[in-house]
Amino acid sequence: MTDQTPNGPDAPNGPDAPNGPDAPGGCPVAHGGTDAARLYGPEAATDPHGIYERLRKEHGSVAPVLLEGDVPAWLVLGYRDNRRVLDNPRQYSRDARIWRDWQAGRVEETSPLVPMLAWRPDCVSQDGEPHRRLRGAVTDGLLAASARGVRRHATHFANQQIDAFADAGQADLVADYAEYLPMLVLTRILGLPAAEGRSLVESCAQVLKGGEGALAHNDRIVHILGELAERRRVEPGSDFTTALLEHPAGLDPDEVVSHLRLVLIAAHTTTSNLLARVLQLVLTDDYRLVGLVSGQLNISAVVEEVMWNAPPLAVLPGRFAATDLELGGHLIKEGDLLVLGLAPGNADPEVRPDPEVSVQGNQSHLAFSAGPHECPGQNIGLSIVEIGVDILLHRLPGLRLAVSPEELSSTASTWESRLDSLPVEFPV
Repeated sequence: MTDQTPNGPDAPNGPDAPNGPDAPGGCPVAHGGTDAARLYGPEAATDPHGIYERLRKEHGSVAPVLLEGDVPAWLVLGYRDNRRVLDNPRQYSRDARIWRDWQAGRVEETSPLVPMLAWRPDCVSQDGEPHRRLRGAVTDGLLAASARGVRRHATHFANQQIDAFADAGQADLVADYAEYLPMLVLTRILGLPAAEGRSLVESCAQVLKGGEGALAHNDRIVHILGELAERRRVEPGSDFTTALLEHPAGLDPDEVVSHLRLVLIAAHTTTSNLLARVLQLVLTDDYRLVGLVSGQLNISAVVEEVMWNAPPLAVLPGRFAATDLELGGHLIKEGDLLVLGLAPGNADPEVRPDPEVSVQGNQSHLAFSAGPHECPGQNIGLSIVEIGVDILLHRLPGLRLAVSPEELSSTASTWESRLDSLPVEFPV
């Protein structure tokens, strides 16, 4: 992280300042006492939704939580409060440099939270005009990449991945398919060699997972993308990297690499998770499977359902209170960290009193965030998922789940819940 403010007790918002952790109603731990639940660890890994619902009952639409290292934060659980935060960057800033726990030195530079929450010279860390300048470059680059054949790349790599297991009569559609297809498409978009993209899958996963390896994997990603940017300065190509380098917004070298990192991690992890969850839903429901194969059901309707019920990013990092304010009946102090509960927000009983009611045609889910920072590359991700599912079902007629649906398991981190495996079998 760069542009640090002074640490220690003499820092402007240090532990002895009026808004420090001992101030009444200040940091979430002080406000919530021992009620602050951990969004990491064994329980969070196996039952995140149980934690969300328990917190909703105990605290309402906003609840005190602890992130890795017992770093305090507020988890926004309510749909309307999530929208309030996402739609108001002046009150809820993306600039981590105002984070009180960082300013006061309570978050180490070696914390596994740094790759997800630290300030960087990219559009997700900025608001206002700096955000508009950088986001414009990203949006223009992604539009150009999309126009150059994302669907063609997705078709090519989907067939390539299926070729590797088509004669075996069985596969794990997570490890053999969903984990790699989005990354391979991204290699074409960014201008990376496919082999390098394959090696980045594990690093992206580890950044989201957190833990001891998160920083090292993040550094590895930045190093590889820095080398890519240098190659493209010398040898421009028809790719996203070149588009950033040549954009009229005049991005500096750090801004270019930061945005390559942002697109790589965000696009790969969310799209691979979404693809796995869509395949899970299709293969555990004969109605949907038959409907898709016969053409009676549109894949976009299935994707939409997953984005409501199992969004690929369950919790979105992070926003920082720009001033003292009230949210969900809680006093949020200036500099407090808020993380956005996209999964619990989508399940908020105030907007979905009956979760069994169909959400078909309703695109107001939080899966792609909302407001000025709404995901700019969502159409690329959706194209990869839709093509990936369509080609798989038509390449492998008779595809079926190789275990009972109850045997499928997931493992969650603070930020996402990923399907562990999706074993299937099919006639050869």
